[in-house]
Amino acid sequence: MEMNISDPKLSLGDLGSAAAAQEIKRLVKEIDRHDHLYYAKDAPEISDFEYDALFRRLQELEQAHPELRTPDSPTQRVGAEPLDELPSAEHAAPMLSLDSSYELGDVRRFDERVRKDLNLDTIQYVLEPKLDGASVELVYDNGLLVRAATRGNGRVGEVVTENVRTIRSTPLRLHGGIKRWPLPRFLSVRGETIMPLSKFEDLNRNRRTKGLPEYKNARNVTSGALRQLDSRTVARRPLQVYAFDVLHMENGPPLATDWQALSALRAWGFQTPERIETAETVDEIAQYYHDYDQRRDDLGYEIDGIVIKVNKLDLRRVLGHTSHHPRWAMALKFRPRRVAAGIRDIDTQIGRTGVVTPVARLWPVKVSGVTVTNVTLHNREELERKGVRVGDLVWVQRAGDVIPQILGRVERGEPFTMPVACESCGTELVERGPLTVCPNHFGCRAQLEARIVHFASRSALDIEGLGVKTVEQLVERRLVQELADLFDLTPERVAELEGFGQVSANKLVTAIEEPRVFDLPASWSPAALRPRTKSTLRGRKRIDLARFLVGLGIPEVGTTVARDLAAHFRELAALRDATPDQLAEVHGVGETMATTIREFLDNQNVVEALDRLLAKDFDLVPPPEPAPADVADHTPAHPLAGKTFVITGSFESIRRSDLQAHLEKRGARVTGSVTAKTFRLAVGEKPGSSKLAKAKELDVTVLDQDEFLKLIDWPDPPGSPATKVPDTAE
Repeated sequence: MEMNISDPKLSLGDLGSAAAAQEIKRLVKEIDRHDHLYYAKDAPEISDFEYDALFRRLQELEQAHPELRTPDSPTQRVGAEPLDELPSAEHAAPMLSLDSSYELGDVRRFDERVRKDLNLDTIQYVLEPKLDGASVELVYDNGLLVRAATRGNGRVGEVVTENVRTIRSTPLRLHGGIKRWPLPRFLSVRGETIMPLSKFEDLNRNRRTKGLPEYKNARNVTSGALRQLDSRTVARRPLQVYAFDVLHMENGPPLATDWQALSALRAWGFQTPERIETAETVDEIAQYYHDYDQRRDDLGYEIDGIVIKVNKLDLRRVLGHTSHHPRWAMALKFRPRRVAAGIRDIDTQIGRTGVVTPVARLWPVKVSGVTVTNVTLHNREELERKGVRVGDLVWVQRAGDVIPQILGRVERGEPFTMPVACESCGTELVERGPLTVCPNHFGCRAQLEARIVHFASRSALDIEGLGVKTVEQLVERRLVQELADLFDLTPERVAELEGFGQVSANKLVTAIEEPRVFDLPASWSPAALRPRTKSTLRGRKRIDLARFLVGLGIPEVGTTVARDLAAHFRELAALRDATPDQLAEVHGVGETMATTIREFLDNQNVVEALDRLLAKDFDLVPPPEPAPADVADHTPAHPLAGKTFVITGSFESIRRSDLQAHLEKRGARVTGSVTAKTFRLAVGEKPGSSKLAKAKELDVTVLDQDEFLKLIDWPDPPGSPATKVPDTAE
């Protein structure tokens, strides 16, 4: 069933202040989660249509109850945090989001508001297709490309200059233009990176011939390619960049309109979107929208709507912008495509942590140009809510034109119930909230395959060549029946697997036997590495303790918590013996997480499997102790000594790692979760709503950026040259 964002049941008049507060709290939490999935993880769960409905609902509630608007509301922020793997840079001008709608009526209200605010009878708008790719900023100094960055959180993005250089449609040096459009001394341009659909199909066709899984969506491939660490990988991706906005310019030609800016961009060598037009009436906008909606399937790239922008730049300055979007532009988006599909079966999949996920198996159907056969039903409660059955005819769409999802039922079939026993190992399943879980950790084959892949992942032991297909073969042929068996593999046995020869088999076994994964701070001298050579270790596998903990796949333990546990306990034996109370003392570990960790470590299968794994002679390296120079500064005399801080959101021109180092040098601690032991919660831009809510629940004092920097005696005010994040900052 299609969502109706105008449902009278959503009327604001039905909500009193208390009910509105509860609804706003729920929406803030939900939107924040989807922001994180979309912007940090590239793993959206809902369509743009559904997201926009949530966002608009929150806006309406806050407008009706302005006293309930909070600093952590998604309506008060721009975007999401940039990732840590690439350097960061501040944009020359904010790259804001666009206010958007699926309703032509909202365009009429937008036009009315603009004309009223400007006191004009008519306004000329520029209309252009809304390209569905990955936004980038391109910066030119005296005509030369000096930096390219992803949108990031709208103010700070990830530097991807070398990757963008490989895209042929990106001018490395601006063209001389024409007399009317001389080159500016400094230019910052916003563009959209896309992959032509024909090239996307070629890419998937090549992957099919190699037996590799197909990519789901051209936008995700584009976004992932932009953030590759190796630009050679990007060079093999047929990407294109379309420029559509001048963000900032110095010593350039005077631009009076957006139309002139687009003309200048083309003169300087940029590729701009096709069929850009102007309009002065809503009817003209509607015609442009409907024309593009009819022909969108015939385009060689993905678009998800049209963009409507005030043409005159001086009028834009008068209208200004909110913290989230410009007031002189909006997007009119296409409704998601949906098709009817039959459910031929419903079964379950088991993840590495034992969570059992119901999956609907469809008769193959084309949705947005992609054949869909499987749709996740997420968990037991979601399955019950949707009420789908084998034999149902259902509406299917791809959320954000990416992830297939079932909207509603057209015709009725037979009911489905979750199994009572694990289909992989036969263990009786248990219910934990909405999740159904197989508790047979390390003893379930389905979990074993996923657990081995996780154990070999980059954040854990980083064993190159141990991917999904190889693990499936190892488990299928019973060469590996538990993690410890990995270290008994021989090149001869591995060479028997499909896709392996003697050379590749030798390489994989060597990667397993000599992981040598340990993380050292940059301050350590090369001399510190000498005792760690293979000859002195006598074959022991030297691995960073934190990485080893990540590889074990302990529920709730990611890279950050693993580092905290390793730093606190120093040895795996001490961690295994820790009580829940002792675990809860660790930075970032609360009572609930401590109980979960303890239950995992007490599981008999885990105990036995871990004992056998440790028998393979690992040398687990704890994090280094603080250097003597730092220890000297950790004096009880400092007012911050012994205090615990939590930092959420981004701070203008200041890296969080610098803030943490500043506090730790004074004897304070920085953790990732708010607990009763937290001294202060420091809140920057786009803070996490869950941390704010927890601080309020526990009555923890919350500080804004200025209050926090003053308290910790930060040496320079935000925005001063000493605290600016350089282009090469990590």
